[in-house]
Amino acid sequence: MERKPLVLVIEDEKEIARFIELELGAEGYSTDVAYDGVTGLSKFREVAPDLVVLDLMLPVLDGLEVARRIRKTSNTPIIILTAKDGIQDKVEAWTAAPTIT
Repeated sequence: MERKPLVLVIEDEKEIARFIELELGAEGYSTDVAYDGVTGLSKFREVAPDLVVLDLMLPVLDGLEVARRIRKTSNTPIIILTAKDGIQDKVEAWTAAPTIT
């Protein structure tokens, strides 16, 4: 049996996380969910996901720092979700999660 791609969702709003989880599941993806940055990093190391969906405004450890730490060791794609819409916020997010070359 073929392995489904695994998406790690790191989102503190449980309703949003559940919605993402259900939609990804309907499209054939496996999911794992973390509700704060520290747990998200731990799960990232544990499950080695194919993709991370990451909220920036997380408790305990914010999403920018989670992205920076992931990027130190991995080129796993990261999709950033945020309610922040300022140019500076977008630049910080891009800077935190560039692709490793």
